[in-house]
Order: sequence, then C-alpha cells, then structure tokens
Amino acid sequence: MQRIDHPDPGKANTQALHDLENGTSGLELEFAGGPGARGFGIADATPETLKRVFDGILFDAGIAIAVNPVLGRENAGVNLAGFIEAKGVDPAKVDIRFNYQALSTMAVRGSTAVAWPEMEKPFAKMIGELMSRGFKGPFVLADGRPVHDAGGSEAQELAFALALAVAYLRALEAGGTALDPARSAVSFRLSADADQFLTMAKFRSIRQLWARVEQACGLAPKPVFVAAETAWRMLTQRDAYVNMLRATMATFAAGLGGANAITVLPYTLALGLPDAFARRVARNTQLVLLQESNLDKVSDPAAGSGGIEALTRQLSEAAWSLFQEIEKAGGAFAGLEQGLIQGKVAATRKLREANIAKRKDILTGASEFPNLHEASATVEDVKPVVPVPLSEAIQFDALSAMRLAAPFEALRDRSDEILKAKGERPRVFLANLGTAADFTARATFARSFFETGGIETIDFPPTPSPLPFGESPTPAEGQPLPMGEVKDFATLAAAFKASGADLACMCSQDRVYTRQAEAAARALQNAGAKHIYLAGRPGALEAVLRAAGVDEFI
Repeated sequence: MQRIDHPDPGKANTQALHDLENGTSGLELEFAGGPGARGFGIADATPETLKRVFDGILFDAGIAIAVNPVLGRENAGVNLAGFIEAKGVDPAKVDIRFNYQALSTMAVRGSTAVAWPEMEKPFAKMIGELMSRGFKGPFVLADGRPVHDAGGSEAQELAFALALAVAYLRALEAGGTALDPARSAVSFRLSADADQFLTMAKFRSIRQLWARVEQACGLAPKPVFVAAETAWRMLTQRDAYVNMLRATMATFAAGLGGANAITVLPYTLALGLPDAFARRVARNTQLVLLQESNLDKVSDPAAGSGGIEALTRQLSEAAWSLFQEIEKAGGAFAGLEQGLIQGKVAATRKLREANIAKRKDILTGASEFPNLHEASATVEDVKPVVPVPLSEAIQFDALSAMRLAAPFEALRDRSDEILKAKGERPRVFLANLGTAADFTARATFARSFFETGGIETIDFPPTPSPLPFGESPTPAEGQPLPMGEVKDFATLAAAFKASGADLACMCSQDRVYTRQAEAAARALQNAGAKHIYLAGRPGALEAVLRAAGVDEFI
C-alpha cells in the first residue's frame, strides 16, 4: 500500500498514477485531519475532489484502495461508493477497505460532538447500506495506531484495537446485521516498528485474540484482515536515512507476522511532505521484500519457534487482561471518557521517555552516533494542512502522538540556531589522557554523549575529521599535539584555551585517571573551563576529583 496524501487533488492523482505505474498494488488515501494524516492529507473528500484524485484509475483492475474517512467531515466512503457506481463499475469487483474509524479518531482528538452510543445506530445503518449495495468491505477499522503513536505498549495497542472491534461488532449487531457478516465488516490496523520479534508476535497475537472473541460469539473463527503501518514514533528528523532501515525491519517483521497489507511511511515524513525519492524508497521497500525475499509465500513462518510462540502468548495474555478491564468499564468509548486507556498509556509513555532520555533505549542518529554536519533530507515545499477545528461538546484526554527522538532533536535545533547566530556551535574540549588505547573508548562515548545534544567536541590530542558544509575547523583541530602520556599539563591548558570551548571532559582508563586526572582537572580549571566532566565512574577518587574542579561524571 502507498500513501496518497498531497493536499492538492491533482497532485494526489499524480502520486497515485506514478505509484501504480511503478509497482504499487494498493493506494492508502489520507485526508486532512485524519488520525494518520501526519499533518498533510487530501484537503477534502467531496465528490468533485475524489473525481480528480481518481482520474485515470480503473477500480476493477485489481487495485486495493483504503479510504480512511475523517469523522465530522465529508463522508469519503459514501462519496467514493457513489462515484464508483456512477462509473458503472460492479461494487463486488472493487477491492475497497472503507476504514470507518470513529472511535480511534475520537481518541486522537480527545473530543466528539456526539457520544458513541448515540452514534451507533446511524453508523450501523450506513454500513448496512454499503453492504446492501454490493460492496465487499471490510467497512470498519479497529485501529490500534493511536495507542502506539502515543507511546503505549504492544499489549495496550492490542487491547485497544480489540475493544474497538468489539464496540463496532456490537453496533452492527444492534443495527440489524447478523454476527457473521458483521465480523467480516471489521478489520484491524496495527503499527509495526523496528523491534522484529515483538512486531512479529503482535501481529500473530491479534489473530489469536480475535478468534477468541469469535468463539465467545458462538462463531467458528475465520481469517480477519490485518493491515500494518510502519510506526510513526520511531521516525527521526536527524539522520533520516536510518529511517529506511527501521522501515525495512518493520515491514519484514509485519510480513512475517501475517499482515495482509503494509503501508510504509516515507523516511522523510517527520520533516514534511515526502518527495518523489522518499516515496519511491517506501514503495520499493515493500516490493523488494515481496518479490525478492518472497515474504508472502509462507503462511506464519514463525509458527513453532519457541521464542516467538512464548512472546505471542505473553502478549495475548496481557492484552486480553487489559481488554477485559476496558470491557468492565463499559467498553472502548467509556474507557476513553473515564481516562482508563489514556492513564495506562501515559504511564508506559513516561517509562519509555525516561529510557530514551537516559539512552537505555538507543535511537541511532538521534541519541547515539549523531552527525552534527549532516545535510537535512529534502521534502516537498508544501505547508502542513491545518484542519478547521471542530467545536465538540464531549471532551477527554487525547492520545497525543509522539516521536521518541523529539527531545534530542530539540537540542540539535537549538545548536543549529546558535551556529546560525554566532557562526559556531557550543563546544566541549575532550582532554584525552594517556595513549590512544587508553582514551579511545571513553572519548568515543563522550563524543556521542555531547553531540546528541548539539555540542561539538574538540579532541586533545586531535583526531582529523572532515568538516563539510562550510563549517570551519577550530584552532585546536589544526594544531598537532603529541600523543602519549601527558606529563606537562601546560600543553593541555594551552590547547584548551586555543579551542575556544567553555566545557571540558577528561577521557581515559581508570588507571590513567588515578595518576593524571587530578592534575589535569586543576590545569583545565585554571585555564578557564567553566564546567569539567569526567567520562566514567570516579570510584574512590570522587572527593579528590571534585575538589580539583570536576563537576560531573558521565
């Protein structure tokens, strides 16, 4: 599946035709204001707009289309159904997922004009009418992405999606649709991230959980349609090319986990509207895995793997327990109104953010291995769409989307602002003590530690490194300094002064610290260092080193 999300209908049509000509077999329409629009999306869903978007596209040519209507705005599903009928196409020959997702949209907005119980009857009537007109569906989408986007766990995402599906199933049954066709009207969508085994287990788990619901309804389980979208929260703005690797792993895992359709978010989506190259990479990621790795040739390849089976079972048990808690509260809408779902997600998000902040969970290019001199990836020159705000009577806490890298990106943005204003970034002088064998490991750690926050590192002794994009080398980087054990700290002090840095960090092995750290710290302090760090744990030397001027240990 390929996202069609340009605000201009004509350019959205160009996107769609180009993707179809180059191997895409499905189109995922995103409309402005939808829970998956990510700041863009087709401006509206009027019949005139849909006619422009689908100009030249043959609905009965085996193309899958996912619509994603936006609650409270033009009814994209009904309008598209009318457009297809007007063209004389047999609805039974069209592969359309209507993806009505009222409850997940409410969760993202934190509001609704009408409570779900009052919406159930017209909702069921609309779905029933689409069924009676010959469309195959599925028609409603139990979308777990809002929980994942908001920082929730895999079990919480599964429980939320299951609660949504049951709410839709109840509404359809109450509206007069028998349980068997009602369950066929329901599909799922989950986020796929770069944790391969957890993602595989999650997609296997949703089928087990839904089968349990079917059995509770007195139905024999049958396959349910499960869609995947690569995770929004794992995307980074910095070193955006790493997003290609994340998306590849997520797509691979979702495919092995049994996803029926996968939408890959382009690697630059966190920066703006993706250009043709980013869209091509997203498209070809799927095509290579399908046509060269043959991921669709084996059903459930992880079956029988002890680790995957155990992880799937653990997820299913945790998700079922939370699902029961939501049901006990009155179902998905009641769980949102009462804040039950948001509270659990917020607690998980807090732990996740703490692990990211402490770099226990690594984000390559953002919290580890940053490149201060990278050029930003290019995106289309299109401003994000700001939907017209809706005045809605019922308010509750929203499941607000987050990206894990955002706190580090804010630090890097501040560094860029300082560079633009002053011509140089904040700097830290790495006082590397001893030989290269002594200091390399901790100097590498310290460099990554400071540069994730946008603080440029200057080495003593210097290590040559190119500075592209017009940035000038610091004076210290141009001065050859002797390698080996420092005995005269006047050289160290002079190099620090020449660097122009205000901060200093000593890097070496513990045995070198025992002999040199105290004297080096005093030399740096006397040379004007405003803040002195030491890479490593001080151990018994802490009091001595603090007295010598060391402020913090990293």
